[in-house]
Amino acid sequence: MRVLVTGGAGYIGSHTVLQLLSAGHDVVVVDDFSNARPTVVDRMEELAGRPVPVHAFDVADATRLDALLGNPAAPVDAVVHFAAFKAVGESVARPVDYYRNNVFSTLQVVDAMLRHGIPHLVFSSSATVYGAHAPVPMTENLPTSATNPYGWSKVMSEQILRDVVAANPQLRVALLRYFNPVGAHPSGRIGEDPSDVPNNLMPYIAQVAVGRRERLAVFGDDYDTPDGTGVRDYIHVEDLAAGHVAALEWIGSHDRPLSVWNLGSGEGTSVLELVRAFERASGRAIPFEVVARRPGDVAVSYADPTLAEQELGWGTTRTVDDMCADTWRWQQANPDGYPA
Repeated sequence: MRVLVTGGAGYIGSHTVLQLLSAGHDVVVVDDFSNARPTVVDRMEELAGRPVPVHAFDVADATRLDALLGNPAAPVDAVVHFAAFKAVGESVARPVDYYRNNVFSTLQVVDAMLRHGIPHLVFSSSATVYGAHAPVPMTENLPTSATNPYGWSKVMSEQILRDVVAANPQLRVALLRYFNPVGAHPSGRIGEDPSDVPNNLMPYIAQVAVGRRERLAVFGDDYDTPDGTGVRDYIHVEDLAAGHVAALEWIGSHDRPLSVWNLGSGEGTSVLELVRAFERASGRAIPFEVVARRPGDVAVSYADPTLAEQELGWGTTRTVDDMCADTWRWQQANPDGYPA
């Protein structure tokens, strides 16, 4: 297929672009670089050994999106839609921006796909759609809810896609609900590069290890978990990227209009377990202090990935130690992230 990847210069997008190319697909990227550095394009091309066509614009720009998708000389067969804001805390402070960017861009993408007869869409969703009180392990048939505007933007986008598919049964849409992506490409050339203070645990730990941050704040150690800290399902970004390729190829060869799959390991790792694993990988102590719980955090969250295993033949292959080793390789080689 010739695949348009929106947000393809971002953390998950860049890893997925490389795996799509490795699987034999042609790729074109759209990214406005609001949360990505142009340097990543050079590194993707270096790793792929071929040019990666990149268009620098916001996918909410209907005119430019139409021009790209309507080009008869380079027809697009499928879209993988990553482009979105993704910081939970920021979404609480800037809800209008999150709804405008995340929900409106999804509307624009699917509207353009319909205009140009593009039938296949893989949508980047999130385990946040299960809300605060879902039983674990989380299965795809649970009701959706959210505790913050970021999560609601994913719930709303999923509902939009359900309604669009019901009205346009020629579409083939995959909703991929992933849990906690971490790790980096084994080369150390591409990885997670937060533009500000990291919102997620692994990049914060890595920045402490490399000396950019003094210590880690652990939000609560009085949860009902083995060591009192929150337990999450971490998935290596390379396994996650492989899940996108598997989902795209599945919807390209099956007639089910809408599919929903969890992408997770099915196992939980606590904050302190991840800290200890990173200490093993880096050979460095990770200083931390326990602070108050964050509002809205749950004690335990992990996936039931059985459906993806059964239908896609996909499963995670990398361990938490692998995730930490690859993150440390990236962070050591790029202590300040991508160059400007």
